[in-house]
Amino acid sequence: EPLLLLHGFFGTGADWGLVFDLDALAREFRVIVPDARGHGRSTHAGAFTVRQCALDALALLDALGVGRFRAAGVSLGAKTLLHVATRVPSRVDAMVLVSATPYFPEQARPLMKAAAEAEHSAEEWAAMRARHPRHDDMNFTPPHLATIAASTLVVSGDRDPFYPVELAVALYRAIPRSRLWVMPGEGHGPIFGAAREAFAATARSFLRERG
Repeated sequence: EPLLLLHGFFGTGADWGLVFDLDALAREFRVIVPDARGHGRSTHAGAFTVRQCALDALALLDALGVGRFRAAGVSLGAKTLLHVATRVPSRVDAMVLVSATPYFPEQARPLMKAAAEAEHSAEEWAAMRARHPRHDDMNFTPPHLATIAASTLVVSGDRDPFYPVELAVALYRAIPRSRLWVMPGEGHGPIFGAAREAFAATARSFLRERG
């Protein structure tokens, strides 16, 4: 079965090699690991939106002849999957959402900016901000999330500085067939740290489930 893996903001598809043994995963699934627009090997033009990333992912799957699929996404990738799973609920069988949010909380905006500035020079940050000028298309209400048909695993660190754990709980409560895994003491993108092996095993088991 097809398995779509979507990376986080400022990352690339290759980041999933830090989480999964991709060769082993490819023996179980048809693994599809794209770079989002403006990231890695993908070009970008026009305004950057998470909704457009979802349309890109669906266009890629269509071009590959993929109908129904399973997926995992972290941060930007997880938010992209929320758009995908609400736009075409019948196509997503199961998905893992890591560090997702139904909307951008106000307290997250300065933290996101500060984190990016801490890791990049002023020139690099200016270039990236010009390339990704807005993220104004995340506004998922509980009734909207309730349309998701996919079996969903919501994963969050309880010390995420961008998206408080309450937002993960909100996703869990609104998505009908969902489970919630809160990782104690972990921040944003917790799957790349000490919890990596536990996550990889749990996610693979979850994505293999039927019904």
